[in-house]
Parts: sequence; structure tokens; C-alpha cells
Amino acid sequence: MTKTIVIGAGAAGAPLAARLSEDRDREVLVIEAGSVSADVPPELLDASTVQAAAPGHPANWAYPADLAPGVPYLVARGRVLGGSSTINGGGFVRPRPEDCAAWAAAAGPAWSYEALLPVMRALERDLDFGAGPVHGDAGPIPVRRPAQDNPAARAFAAAALECGFRLEHDKNAPGMPGVGPIPSNIVDGVRVNTGLAYLAEARGRPNLRLIGDTQAQRIVFQCTRAIGVETSDGVHVADEIVLCAGSIGSTQLLLASGIGPRADLEALGIPLVADLPVGQAFSDHPHVTLPWRAARRLGTASERFAFSTALNFFSGVRAEAGARDFTSTGDLEILLAVKPIDYLLSGAFADSTAQPEGEPFQLIISLQGPEGRGRITLASADPLTPPRIEYRYLESAVDRARLRVGVRTAAAVLRADAFASVFAGFRDLDDRTLADDALLDAWIRAHLGTALHLSGTAPMGTVTDAAGRVRDVQGLRVADTSILPVVPTRGPSASAVLIGEVVARAIRSGG
Repeated sequence: MTKTIVIGAGAAGAPLAARLSEDRDREVLVIEAGSVSADVPPELLDASTVQAAAPGHPANWAYPADLAPGVPYLVARGRVLGGSSTINGGGFVRPRPEDCAAWAAAAGPAWSYEALLPVMRALERDLDFGAGPVHGDAGPIPVRRPAQDNPAARAFAAAALECGFRLEHDKNAPGMPGVGPIPSNIVDGVRVNTGLAYLAEARGRPNLRLIGDTQAQRIVFQCTRAIGVETSDGVHVADEIVLCAGSIGSTQLLLASGIGPRADLEALGIPLVADLPVGQAFSDHPHVTLPWRAARRLGTASERFAFSTALNFFSGVRAEAGARDFTSTGDLEILLAVKPIDYLLSGAFADSTAQPEGEPFQLIISLQGPEGRGRITLASADPLTPPRIEYRYLESAVDRARLRVGVRTAAAVLRADAFASVFAGFRDLDDRTLADDALLDAWIRAHLGTALHLSGTAPMGTVTDAAGRVRDVQGLRVADTSILPVVPTRGPSASAVLIGEVVARAIRSGG
């Protein structure tokens, strides 16, 4: 019987393990650093909040990072069954055809939209559109779009139309970007993570075993063949190992195991196994939060979702010749949160009498087509020491220009007549700042965050192949957003699940 070890039971790892264990001639061992209990804590199911994204929650790695020099940040990543699909906002938006074309350019036709569409249909159960040429109705992941009857959601969509944007009824179908509901893996207020969707039934199979609260530390090699995994509770051996620990966790494991840039590893005294550009040029979506005050109470506990509506659009800022054209996909996104900021992290509404200036809400402006690239390196040869994560946001003049367009557009939407009934003003943005590029750049830096969509630390084409196999070694694959050559122009949660499905199919077919 073939034995496969899957490291990480997250957005990609849970689907991959479930699909591999359908083969009765394969033994699958899943090693997860967090809990693998079937009893999910209530705050992780509650899709109206992102409580586990707060530092200190046991389901969150909270990696230290620098978004830019002098701008520290804690990166929320799931450390629990379901991974980041258990702690995120619940958006489940597919990659665009143009995203897939960029991946296929590096990895081959297996990553084209035409090749991936049948897999995307098979993994979803679209509760709004049902089965058809674009959607599926029998997959493990339920997909539903939040009702748009919240006063802020209605006003936001109307304001976007007033500002000249178009409606986008289905963000999981090809077409021009616009304003519309966010497809989500949320049903009746429950965040259906990949652990629930894929492993609730599969975990009863005799050939599938889950080990929780166990951290993988290094891959064990015999020459250039991976033969096992060193963990906090000993060494586990296997015929093949698949890293699904996320773009940060998988990258750290590769580097700690001797797969990465020769000079970096030698400087730390790590024996080199393969000289590959691991962690050298990742991409992510920088975002800026625009706080605003509500004119009246908007959120209610009965609305069991947090993010209902998004506007995707093209900034109009073009890069140098030969750079990717985002006209048909949009390079900016404005995300509406329909819960106050405090509620998102606590699950409780503040006393309205303590909010004399109106409840604090926010728009989240994300740059979906970044030019800038970041870097992950080891801070120490000790595999328990967090890696060094440098996002290098705002270094690109094109990125700064696009973000300025994003903030000015968001401000215009908030000030549109259609939004007047719910808008009581900005909390800390004024016309002088909006009109001056230098002042606005400083304001953006002060409100800078990340969408937590880190991709491309072990990209297909240079580090891995189209089936996730790590180059120059045997018996080792990566199956998470690490392998995407560039971050998709929408959130990558659906892309991560897709990767798990695609790599599982490749393994089972002998590819």
C-alpha cells in the first residue's frame, strides 16, 4: 500500500487528503499543527465575525512580518482543521480566466481556465445558480451569495452604480468586473470550512488518519529523495510527502529542509538539498482600511455574515509595456463590511450610547493587481523560529498610484447621493489629504494592511511543476497557494481548494 503524508489540513490540505483517501490502496496521514477535533468552537463557525484572526487566538499562527520598513504586522493564518478557511471572512471567489492564463503561461495548459472549469464545477454546490455550464450543484463546498437587504449593502451598490460602475451579478462567472454580492462558503451564518466540507465523513475511512497539535519541522531526505517528516512527536516515513501548510508554513519547511537559495541556506549552516528560488518573489494584495461613521445603527446580530458586497474595477493606471493588463479583471477591490469594526473581532455590538459619533464601519480597499513582490527567508536554522516575512509594499510607484485611485474612488462612493442616508462622515480622512498625492500616500501608509492572500513562494515553473512536484528532488510536492506564479485578482480561498483538488487528481493518475 502506498503511503502519503499530507502536512497541513487547511484550505488545500483537507481536500487533497479527502480525495487521496478515496483510493483504498493508499494510506494517507495528515499532520496538522493545530486541533483536528470535529467539535468546532462556536466563534470559528460564526461567519459574522473574524474573531480568530485576532492575535492570541489558538487557531491563529499570527506570524510577525513587515508590510513596509517600519510597518510591523501580525499575519493571521489558520492553525486548525480547515486552516485559514476556518478563520477568514468566508469569501469563496474563483480565479478569473485571465488569472488562469497567467498560471498556464508558467505551468502549461493544465492550469488554463478551460482545463480548470470542470474541477471548479465539481468542487462546489452552488445554492444560488445550481448546475449549469459554469456552476456545479453536487460538490462538497456550498456556495451562497449573501442577501443584499442590509441598508449599507443596498446603499453601497446604488452608490457604485451612481459613480458609473456596472452590476456584477455573479463574481464566479467570466465577465467584466463590477459591484455585486460576494460568493461565500457560508450557509445560515455558518462558515463551512474545508474540514467540515471534505473531512467530516472522510475521516471515518480506515486508510485516513489525522494527527493534530503536531508541528512538522523538517523533511527527511535520503540523498535527494524525501522519505519522511520530522515532527514535534517524532519522525513519520512515507512514499510521498505533500506540503499543504500554506504559503508561509510550506516555505519555511522547504527552507529548513535545505530547499532554497544556496547562499541563504549556507549562511545558516543548513545542508543544501536543492538550490531553488523558494520565497524570493511572492505576491499578495496590499489593502487600506477607510474608516467611516454610520448615520444610524446598521448591523444586527440576525445578519450572520460580515462581508456582503464588493466593487471590483480597473484603476486605469497602466504599468510599463509588457505588464499584465487588468482592464477585464480589475486591479482594485472595495469590500464593504456590514458589521462595525469592534463586532468583527469580538462578536459583540458596542453600546450605542458609547458611540456618540456613530458606529465605526470600514471599507477595505485592496490592490488586486500588485506590481511589488515580497520575500520570505529564514531568521534562524531552528525550525521553530518564525521566518522573516518582508512584504515590501508601496515600493512600486504603480502600486502607490493604483492605491490612491482606490481610496479616492471609495471616498466618492461613500459621498454619493445614494449613500447619504447611512453615511455620517469619514473618521480621519479630509479633502486636503484626498487632493494631495504626497499626503494621501502618507495616509495610505498609516492605514496599510494586507488581505492575507500570500502566493507564489514556490511557484510553478521555477520551484514546482504543474503537478506540484518540487524540482530536483523526488517524493515531495507542494499543494497550496505557494505554487501559484502570481496571486489571483480575487481572494484565493477558492483557488486554494482548487489546488488541493488538482494536485490530488495528478497524484492519483500517476502524474
